[in-house]
Amino acid sequence: MSNPAPIAVALDAPNLGALQDWAGLVAPWVSTLKVGLEVFCRDGDLSVSGARAAASSAGVKGIEIFLDLKLHDIPATVAGAARAVAHLEPAILTVHAAGGAAMVEAAALALPNTRIAAVTVLTSLDEQALAAIGMIGPSIDAAVRLAVLATNAGARAVVCSPREVAAIRAAVSPEITLITPGVRPPGSSVDDQKRVATPAQAMADGSDLLVIGRPITAAADVARAAQEIALSIVDVS
Repeated sequence: MSNPAPIAVALDAPNLGALQDWAGLVAPWVSTLKVGLEVFCRDGDLSVSGARAAASSAGVKGIEIFLDLKLHDIPATVAGAARAVAHLEPAILTVHAAGGAAMVEAAALALPNTRIAAVTVLTSLDEQALAAIGMIGPSIDAAVRLAVLATNAGARAVVCSPREVAAIRAAVSPEITLITPGVRPPGSSVDDQKRVATPAQAMADGSDLLVIGRPITAAADVARAAQEIALSIVDVS
């Protein structure tokens, strides 16, 4: 595929071998490989270098790494954590927007060559869950509010559910990359996601990068699943 689809495949693999297998199978079809918190805590730097090596073995050079650590701590600690992964040269690193403007700014200053992506409202949370943790809702208002705060503080990307992407696109600069998890092909199980949309709908609403995990990695044919989803959004991407 000459222009890989704007998809970040979530490599939430049970072990490093499976992560590398998945990375090699999906790399020809997608732009980005996402390494999450569980995998990084288990495998460390090898999770990133292994994903890159597998993509390279599949003939794909320069695939982007999305390091999804969702950092959330005091500004000095987050800056230190960001600098600690600088040698991995991630294209994207996530922090929680709820950590506040100073924390987001600290991460952005620590890794100027990486797009700091601010997570707004987790896609596993619904309105009842937001109310229980004391976040002023509804979720779309909370997500827009956090997106504006984070991008004003230096975040160059925002993570939001497909349900909020159109509103956030209207509220932030067009240069901001909007990343949407909770994307499910028609007929797929939503699993533990609460606010979801199809790939085509998320792209039409203004998403720049779709995060897709289990619909691809849990498929009987991982490569074919990646190919089919990638081709389904070519016309709208």
